[in-house]
Amino acid sequence: MRDFTAKHVAVLPPSGIRKFFDIVATMDNVISLGVGEPDFKTPERVRKAAMDSLAEGKTRYSSNWGMPKLREEIAHYLKRRFDLDYDTDQILCTIGASEAIDVTLRTILEPGDEVLVVEPSYVAYKPAIQLQHGVPVVVTTKAENDFKLMPEELEAAITPKTKALILPYPNNPTGAIMEREDLERIAPVCIKHDLLVISDEIYAELTYDGKNHVSIASVEGMKERTVVLNGFAKSFSMTGWRLGYAAGPKELMKVINKVHAYIIMCTPTMSQYGAIEALRDDDLCDSDVGAMREAYDERRQYLVKALNNMGLTCFEPRGAFYVFPSIAVTGLTSQEFCERLLHEASVAVVPGDAFGESGEGHVRISYAYSMEQLQTAMEKIREFLQKNGWLKA
Repeated sequence: MRDFTAKHVAVLPPSGIRKFFDIVATMDNVISLGVGEPDFKTPERVRKAAMDSLAEGKTRYSSNWGMPKLREEIAHYLKRRFDLDYDTDQILCTIGASEAIDVTLRTILEPGDEVLVVEPSYVAYKPAIQLQHGVPVVVTTKAENDFKLMPEELEAAITPKTKALILPYPNNPTGAIMEREDLERIAPVCIKHDLLVISDEIYAELTYDGKNHVSIASVEGMKERTVVLNGFAKSFSMTGWRLGYAAGPKELMKVINKVHAYIIMCTPTMSQYGAIEALRDDDLCDSDVGAMREAYDERRQYLVKALNNMGLTCFEPRGAFYVFPSIAVTGLTSQEFCERLLHEASVAVVPGDAFGESGEGHVRISYAYSMEQLQTAMEKIREFLQKNGWLKA
């Protein structure tokens, strides 16, 4: 029997994260700091709203766009938190931000179109582009620039085939952010070359040191050429609810919704009722998110200090919930470091090359774990380094 797998699918590499954690799953007593999932429960009031909707039998399909009330609350939230003005017919509810990425790329890409991917970054961007017969073009960011996208780096990567830029800030895995002045430097490049910006802002609520998130859609001239992606997974600890959204130019969003309606139809009704409650009260919304942000910030500061004290030079992240320390002192590749750390110290972190070639020489550590787990893991990492002669006692 012939192989029915499409060639462009067969050549896709497996996720560098999942590949590594398939190994972790076969081992006992491993402290895993690899998964980007909040360790908090979804706020009780949100869970109750979803359960009430089920008890009341509110289980029918919603509009393809999502419930009008939810889109009203999202519009209000985006205006209040990020000074973004969207009507409800510019907002589409999706199966997480992941579907929002996929459905936007499905809508805009012709075979051979190039999409700029800022790296290190989320593992799914390049495969999502390739599945639509597009061509991912990597733009590498550097630690000496705080892993920010520099306008000259952006300009150098653009060709006549470039159609879009995926802008992933706050960044996974580095924790880097782009401030308004940074965005204002790259906006003219996007306008000059008539690019669509797909701005993945799923970690928008998780910024630290008094640095509030700024969306590139709020920069002059950019709203009409930006699709903003966000969701409830990271900020509200609602990963399993699979609910995100996209907001963008009205005519483009109509077409994106058309594609979404064919492949998804609509997002889960009970998740939408929960999300309405998450956003319904500004004070409660800010309180729920703020409590989690405060805990993450404490863990962030602890990890940066602990890793730097071990000689694993660590850029100070100002967003998301990851640190991305250098392992250069060991002389190992990121894969070698993670495999040895796992087998010798029973600690699992993610190889940096899972996030692109520019991630080599680093590892990603998530601090979406309890302080107790983080402290135990740091003790084990210190012992691992000492045992191998990379850290003097």
